[in-house]
Amino acid sequence: MKLIISLLFISSLLFSKVYYSKVEPYELRYISSNVSGLVTYIDENMIGKKLSSKPYLLIDADINNKELKSVVQKISILENSVEVDDKILTNLKELLSKKRENYKEIENLKIKSRIEKDKEFYDLVTSENSYLNTQKEINNFKTQISDLELRKAQLKRNISDKSLRAKDYTLYSIDVKIGQVVNVSTLLAKVADTSKAILTIYLDKEDVEKAKDKVIYINDKRTKYKIDRILDIADSTNISKYKAQIIVKSPKLFSKLAKIELKDK
Repeated sequence: MKLIISLLFISSLLFSKVYYSKVEPYELRYISSNVSGLVTYIDENMIGKKLSSKPYLLIDADINNKELKSVVQKISILENSVEVDDKILTNLKELLSKKRENYKEIENLKIKSRIEKDKEFYDLVTSENSYLNTQKEINNFKTQISDLELRKAQLKRNISDKSLRAKDYTLYSIDVKIGQVVNVSTLLAKVADTSKAILTIYLDKEDVEKAKDKVIYINDKRTKYKIDRILDIADSTNISKYKAQIIVKSPKLFSKLAKIELKDK
């Protein structure tokens, strides 16, 4: 009986591969600045904790907020101007229609002198020019509004980028200090998605094809996990090995070493 058990154990070893991997967060994000400015606030108490919707780092946005307020006011004034000019344009259109009718009526009348006809014509042209100028002014206002709307969107984006939030992520580290002036691309912080964990192993070429059909044991316990990702390009560090990843439940502690075995069913 002991001989049979020993043979089964040896057979199991022959058809399994053992690997070791650190239990890492599912994702580690490096947060770089999209803007330039002075760091005014850091919530260092949140390092190692899960973040809420509150900002954990602020970059000075005082000038941006003031400019945004000014831009919003300018847009409102221009929109009112367009509204007024639209009403003027409507009135000018009606007036122009009447003057055209009047000019057509007297244009061929012999009882009207050339001077009277010219006067009516000049009056008609003046009204037409007034109509066109008002239309041109409306178009200019709308162009200015469009430019200001773009600036408004840019300012809102800048203000948003100066308030760092990462709800449900764990704050892994903060890489700047209060009072530091940062530029675009400056590394500000690192946040981790700890809702799941990931195990990374490196497979031999001959194991890649059947890896997804293997039963996975973690720390000598059979699991229902499967290999979720396999890169079909050999790893640059582990030469002739192929990177494979297993997504698992979030542990109480990350970075512990896990023993992984791939066995036949």
